[in-house]
Amino acid sequence: MLRSMFSGVSGLRSHQTMMDVVGNNIANVNTAGFKSSGVVFADTLSQLTKAAGAPTEVSGGTNPSQVGLGVRVQAITQNMTQGSAQATGKSTDLMLSGDGMFAIQQGDGTFYTRNGSFTLDADGSVVTNDGGYVMGWRPDAEGNVNTNGQVTKLVIPSDAVMPAKATTEGTISGNLDNTLNADGTAREVTSSFKVYDEQGNMQTVYMRFTNTAPKGNDWTVTWDTTPPTEPGALANAAGALNFDGNSGATPPTVDGEKATADFTSITVNGQAVDVNLDSLTGFVGTSGKSNVAGKDNGFPIGSLTSYSFGTDGVITGSYSNGYKQTLGQIAIASFNNVAGLRKEGNSLYSVSTNSGAPVFGIAGDAGRGTILAGSLEMSNVDLSAEFTNLILAQRGFQANSRIISTSDDILQELVNLKR
Repeated sequence: MLRSMFSGVSGLRSHQTMMDVVGNNIANVNTAGFKSSGVVFADTLSQLTKAAGAPTEVSGGTNPSQVGLGVRVQAITQNMTQGSAQATGKSTDLMLSGDGMFAIQQGDGTFYTRNGSFTLDADGSVVTNDGGYVMGWRPDAEGNVNTNGQVTKLVIPSDAVMPAKATTEGTISGNLDNTLNADGTAREVTSSFKVYDEQGNMQTVYMRFTNTAPKGNDWTVTWDTTPPTEPGALANAAGALNFDGNSGATPPTVDGEKATADFTSITVNGQAVDVNLDSLTGFVGTSGKSNVAGKDNGFPIGSLTSYSFGTDGVITGSYSNGYKQTLGQIAIASFNNVAGLRKEGNSLYSVSTNSGAPVFGIAGDAGRGTILAGSLEMSNVDLSAEFTNLILAQRGFQANSRIISTSDDILQELVNLKR
């Protein structure tokens, strides 16, 4: 009787643990990034009452007879499957769609989480709601990120300034139609590009192309920093431009594809600027109109106006000068056995001896999930399954309590035999 009573006690304890796990799952049904747990039971050591018998020439073999001694909780497993997405509209709320963990530095330790509810602190650091720093990589002075380097806390400073970049090259592209004007005057085409100095001061360079021969290949190029107000060559001579072809043929033909200039640069107020005409063509058009445009590789000083998170974790800042620059990139940690991580509370996990060491990488690379900004991953708790488990735990507890009460009744009958 005592053996069955102890078996019932072990059943009560095990099903109480199951109740604890189910209760915790249900309590965290709305916890962002929460991963549910499950209970696995196993029987305990069985007492051998009769050994197995080997078959002989005159009789068959017999199986062993054993009486179990109860149940135990073999494992409490973590269910690391993906939770559903909930849109929040907050730019710093991040969801990992797929495998991986965000890395969080809190105190002297590094922890990991699926809860991407982040914000910025007074210093511009990307932090959790408990003040933990979100880890990643910072860019160098030119905005390049080395994802093979050491991870550190990410910062998005509101006072970030993009320094000016002096223009080193101006490009003019498009098509120069070398058909003469209807009145027989020279075809003149004017385009422009901007030139910035190291302080971000800007002036516009106007470049004029002039062709005096009908459907000819040769153009003269002049330029100035003053807007042209009348036809004719501009103040500064740049050189000559030629397109491959044969204007003396009947009818005249122009290849128009290859532009060859006898100059490569101009000097604007002492600042040398290369002139790139590689994308310029000279095809004859049916409308007698040219279509050319200029651009440059410089820009003025800019202040940070907004930022956004990409699917690969890259934080891109938009500046008042119209340009963008990388501000950092979020690191995603992967583990050989993510279910082996140890829960530390506050939706944080830590490395255990069976999780493996974290391997940091880029979101969307090497099996890691991608990042969805403006959304959070919700709990993966399945309420219908948990309520079913709640019933199973209750019935299991109830049945094991009946074992104890029934064993007690039998013992009572034995005591009553003396009367």
